Amino acid sequence: MFHQPTRAMRRDASQLVCAIAGLALGLLIPQLQVGTQVDTGRAATMLFTIGFGVISLVSIIYSVLFLVVQFSATTFTPRLSLFRDEPIVWRAFAFAVGVFVFCITAGLSIGTRPRVSVIVPSAGMALTLVALALMWTLQLKAFTSIQLAHSLTAITTRAHRLYDALYEHPYDPGRTAPGAPPAATGSTGDTESGTATGPGTATATATGTGTGTGTGTTLVRWPGTATVLQQIDVPALVAAAKEHDCSISLRITPGRTLSRGMALAAVTGGRDLPERVLLGALVTGVERSFAQDPELPVRLLADIALRALSSAVNDPATAVESFDRLEDLLIRLAGRELDIGRIKDGAGRVRLTVPVPDWDQYIRTAVDDLVFAAAGSPMALRRMRDLLGRLLEQSPESRRAVVRERIRWVERTGSDTYPLVWTSHEAG
Repeated sequence: MFHQPTRAMRRDASQLVCAIAGLALGLLIPQLQVGTQVDTGRAATMLFTIGFGVISLVSIIYSVLFLVVQFSATTFTPRLSLFRDEPIVWRAFAFAVGVFVFCITAGLSIGTRPRVSVIVPSAGMALTLVALALMWTLQLKAFTSIQLAHSLTAITTRAHRLYDALYEHPYDPGRTAPGAPPAATGSTGDTESGTATGPGTATATATGTGTGTGTGTTLVRWPGTATVLQQIDVPALVAAAKEHDCSISLRITPGRTLSRGMALAAVTGGRDLPERVLLGALVTGVERSFAQDPELPVRLLADIALRALSSAVNDPATAVESFDRLEDLLIRLAGRELDIGRIKDGAGRVRLTVPVPDWDQYIRTAVDDLVFAAAGSPMALRRMRDLLGRLLEQSPESRRAVVRERIRWVERTGSDTYPLVWTSHEAG
């Protein structure tokens, strides 16, 4: 249910591939002697002009990237990094690097020959047109990224993909769970980000048996500096636990900020599991990621609504739009089995437990802070009541109690704050 971790190395790899391709084409194409021949001096001048001119495209890419990221951070939430992580950003940069390398290499490889095939300057022009097309696409993407509706849609689209991958099964209240569900506790840390960092050569500090861990349990702690857990290599941990005949109970969830000495996992039974194996299965970075953090989309939508409801912004209509998307995500989660934190090996034995958010945690993240903030706006408070009412209708009976509590809270707040305009609706 947790896919294989993906690291952000393909960005650098794409730049290297484009540079190598540009170098190879710059050496090979000038050797062609087919078609019309043109003056070498003019061809070389054109290639050098294109090569150095394409550097301006790189400057535009970084300028657009900086402005859009800054706008999103100040207008929506600083944790929103969708445009920065768009493939078109680093693909356009990589292609511009390839065009630059091709033009300079081809211009130098022409040498002192008096004539050269027209294919050489034509290839430079064709590559330039492709680079311009990528730049046009990048600008359109930047324009949409600073619009509220497109940003909200991008968040919910990524959330749908993540939830479909994690929560594959419908909710069955009568399902027999193999043990207590591992629920995420506390707030997770502050998203597809730059180069992931691993634990390196540091070793964790293992203690003996700890409180609640039982006899024969080793507690592994984080040895490094503060960082954010982005992904967990679940297949690698399950394989390691099976090989060493032990069980691993993680104490942290993706999205949580790790600090030095924090308990990472409790290893129980079997032969000693090398701490480097456990640490090597954790992908960390400077911010939260959509990859394995199902609470992040809810947190982002709630942050956008909170900022809109703040006294400095006072834009309840924007908050209402965020409520619309929160309702969509919560209704989607209401019918899914959220207890996915116990992973078994091929023999059916639970080898790994991962803390995952439960239904109550999702409701707290999506609703509680917003009810306090929406108390200053009858529009936002009514929309929150409608959200909870529809969520109550769509939720299984066993998940309705926490929703009913929030509805009573909203009704009480609305009737006390706006007695002249508030019409109460009884919770189902």
